[in-house]
Amino acid sequence: MQPFVNFTGVVAPLDRANVDTDQIIPKQFLKRIERTGFGQFLFFDWRYLADGSLDPAFELNQPIRQGASILLARRNFGCGSSREHAPWALSDYGFRVVIAPTFADIFFNNCFQNGMLPVKFDEGDVDELFRRASAAESAGKPYRLSVDLVACEVRDDAGFSRSFAVDPFRRTCLLEGLDNIGLSLRHVDRIAAWESAHGIAAVTGK
Repeated sequence: MQPFVNFTGVVAPLDRANVDTDQIIPKQFLKRIERTGFGQFLFFDWRYLADGSLDPAFELNQPIRQGASILLARRNFGCGSSREHAPWALSDYGFRVVIAPTFADIFFNNCFQNGMLPVKFDEGDVDELFRRASAAESAGKPYRLSVDLVACEVRDDAGFSRSFAVDPFRRTCLLEGLDNIGLSLRHVDRIAAWESAHGIAAVTGK
């Protein structure tokens, strides 16, 4: 998993509340067995018209938001079913940060396991970010934010600066690029010793 330390990217505002996982990645695309390749199907029902072309009215399809890697959303993002494919699709598309007032719990947890940082801000701060994004885009400029996981701060180049809270263990895992497998591999010797002591190595043929 790619470490997350300091990150700067273009913001894609998605001014919708209660975005559920079936909108993030519709169920017909869940048959894939890889973790990659889901980005093309992200927000499929919103991104594409019936003829398969991109819907120019959808937020992510705006030219000024191309290459966006920070998603700005409203409350209860990632609600609905628990599918891990939702953060897979967001990550594969290129998002590394999602900012919203609240998240569904399972989606929130899955983000950390897939190298993405979900940031919770209060409604007032999220409103301010939407306002700043709109102002920048109205001036013909993509809106950018910098996310510093070391200092736990989000900043722009026009004076916005806010701290955010993150669980220390999850923060360390992101900083060091560790998912559950990576954490386990740090203890290979101890795991092997335990297996040997309990006869598991002989059973598994290791």
